[in-house]
Amino acid sequence: MTALNFFGEPLEPCGFDPITGYRRDGYCHTGPDNPKGHTVCAIVDEGFIAFQTTVGNDIATPRPDLAFPGLKPGDHWCVIASKWYEAYLAGRACPVNLAATNIRALEVIPREALMEYGVDLRAGDGGDTSR
Repeated sequence: MTALNFFGEPLEPCGFDPITGYRRDGYCHTGPDNPKGHTVCAIVDEGFIAFQTTVGNDIATPRPDLAFPGLKPGDHWCVIASKWYEAYLAGRACPVNLAATNIRALEVIPREALMEYGVDLRAGDGGDTSR
């Protein structure tokens, strides 16, 4: 079955440098082997990275044992939906590539919250296309 994105279309890749995805395939795929749901294609920024550190989720430090390179501002990374939403509620969310965000993120995050930070909204999506 083809994974779908926020728009209900085939999921697009999130990032290959560094290579992201729970399965390290560049996509925000999810399934039974990914219980935390790395479904949001975030374009991480300093504020998001700092916030994650304050809540005990250090995403800046490399973890070779987990094939995790550590993130820097501008990296595209499949983040856990609940972690992105926690940052959103705290006013520290980062931009999101909606075409590369798995539709299953909507099980955790309200559609409007993702649209507010979507960098790839299209005319007719109901969001601010000037972002």
